[in-house]
Amino acid sequence: MTDTQQPFTRPDGRAIDQLRPISFETGIAPHALGSVLVSFEKTRVICAASIDDRVPGWMRSQKVEGGWMTAEYSMLPYSTLDRKQRDISRGKADGRTIEIQRLIGRSLRAVFDLKKLTGKTIWIDCDVLQADGGTRTASITGAYVAAQIAIQKLIADGKLAENPFTDSVAAVSVGVYQGTPVLDLNYVEDKDATVDANLVMTGSGKYVEVQSSGEEATFTREDLDTLLGLGAKGIAEISALQEAAIAEGLK
Repeated sequence: MTDTQQPFTRPDGRAIDQLRPISFETGIAPHALGSVLVSFEKTRVICAASIDDRVPGWMRSQKVEGGWMTAEYSMLPYSTLDRKQRDISRGKADGRTIEIQRLIGRSLRAVFDLKKLTGKTIWIDCDVLQADGGTRTASITGAYVAAQIAIQKLIADGKLAENPFTDSVAAVSVGVYQGTPVLDLNYVEDKDATVDANLVMTGSGKYVEVQSSGEEATFTREDLDTLLGLGAKGIAEISALQEAAIAEGLK
């Protein structure tokens, strides 16, 4: 670094490999079997798991064994600086909403044995209260906590023989901001990032999904490896927080 160069600093002063403050408030939706308010600092999402004692029509018609798990995602109108129009007002969900709720569902099903959920559907509803970057990763992270609490309550009530979850799952964003790879981007960093990626990983360190793209820029294999390393570190820390939140939610 020359005398004229300034040291790199993130807008909120975090280290490049530091997560935002993360918290889980379980039991936020009393009528859901499992629920949590997950906060990645200013990004706040309510995730709730409900159980339906039937499977989708396509499973019945095709005689597919087991159960199903799916997700719905929405951003409340006041979650962003400018009011976001409700999907119902437009008559249909926008492409981003559909993409994210499919991602949430895929992420949970990747660590779930559906054959052990005979005749039941788990619905995961993720509603964004406040958006400051990383709403999809926060939703996946909270969805697992809500679903795991719901499953363990079913087992405790004798309505399920064993836990269908084979691993935990969490997600985090990584990206290149002002030429530097960073972990868990907030909105200010995300909107100016030249490379943006979302990582979904299991608690045992396996990848479920990697979404990565250059924003009017390119990146090297070395850049990608660095981002994957940052993400793996973050996921390990998030997984420990999830485990503690589930234990608290079952008390």
